[in-house]
Amino acid sequence: MPVLNLRSELADADDLPALMARIGHRARAATRGMALASAQTKDVALRTIAERIRASAAEILRENARDVSAAKSAGQSNAIIDRLTLDERRVAGIAEAVAQVGALPDPVGRQLAAFERPNGLMIERIAVPLGVVGVIFESRPNVTADAGALCLKAGNAAILRAGSDSHRTATVIARAMSEGLAQAGLPADAIQLVPTRDRAAVGLMLSGLDGCIDIIVPRGGRSLVERVQAEARVPVFAHLDGINHVYVAEGADLDMARTLLLNSKMRRTGVCGAAETLLVDKAVAETHLKPLVAALLESGCAVRGDEAVRAVDPRVTAADEADWHTEYLDAIISARVIDGLDAAIEHIETYGSHHTDCIVTEDSDAATRFLAEVDSAIVTHNASTQFADGGEFGFGAEIGIATGRMHARGPVGVEQLTTFKYRVHGNGQTRPV
Repeated sequence: MPVLNLRSELADADDLPALMARIGHRARAATRGMALASAQTKDVALRTIAERIRASAAEILRENARDVSAAKSAGQSNAIIDRLTLDERRVAGIAEAVAQVGALPDPVGRQLAAFERPNGLMIERIAVPLGVVGVIFESRPNVTADAGALCLKAGNAAILRAGSDSHRTATVIARAMSEGLAQAGLPADAIQLVPTRDRAAVGLMLSGLDGCIDIIVPRGGRSLVERVQAEARVPVFAHLDGINHVYVAEGADLDMARTLLLNSKMRRTGVCGAAETLLVDKAVAETHLKPLVAALLESGCAVRGDEAVRAVDPRVTAADEADWHTEYLDAIISARVIDGLDAAIEHIETYGSHHTDCIVTEDSDAATRFLAEVDSAIVTHNASTQFADGGEFGFGAEIGIATGRMHARGPVGVEQLTTFKYRVHGNGQTRPV
């Protein structure tokens, strides 16, 4: 069944638990076919899905326009509107990302380790699919395609719950994906979109749907991620905030620092890889601080700074303690002067979110220390924080950025959507009593 029909599957709100149970059981039933699918079959499905998305571009854009109009009428922020809005280029990019996932090596069946025991047993560690992945997301309709494609490539089934903002757009994309699966001979139920905006569906997914969901991935704002982390009864891949730093250290080239800072902050302000805090080392503040602040202000970014930052430009407003903890997702940045590398690392450890942090310097020793000591999922040296993206890592796409320490960290791509099992080969060995 390609995409559940809201009118036929959800006659009234009382049917929601039964509907979600059916979705869960269909996904679980699809996992066997997906786990056993050949790499060639999965890749054909992904290419077919990319073609179906391209063929559905007009309908996707029409429904997206309705979603955007409703979001504007509801008074949503510019950042949310930007994440929600699609155009022809972005739809083409969604299809291309799916195709790129198809071109990746198959992660299933990889031999991760092999060793022989003294008793002659041969033991292999082999990559296998996770099972059923539940993805709960808000305003980014491209997550529908990214998550579905990555789960498919890794041999999983996916249950996708789009936010109210992107529901119409996500429905069309999910239909194209299910049609592509069926056309390739794979279970259409391997990618299902929850066909309701009812928030109670989220709670049911977090319960695990009676063991049908193996892992949950939230993609959205703080309130969603906090709820998922508090209520989920299955494992979670998640990050809470993207409080990312650009540290302009001693030995930084000013032109490079300016370019990297503006890209890190202003390329797209509403993405989780956007920089939210600028740290300028005291050793270069006299030469670097004023031009960096001016570049931000002239690009349309509001700057909230400490006393040293306010002293270089009267347009800077005062930063308070809350600013260092804030993920703005907007054209706002906090800034301060920091006394040395140790102080920069301490600031990031105190206020950061373990997502993505950058050092700008030509001092290789300082860069080495920063990369080793900053405990973030992604650390960069002389590179924009906005490279925090699975596509930029060569993963084709990502299902999210994980900032925890279990199993997956950083962009969650196809390899991270597998687990492993051991294959033990013997020739009659038994364990002594």
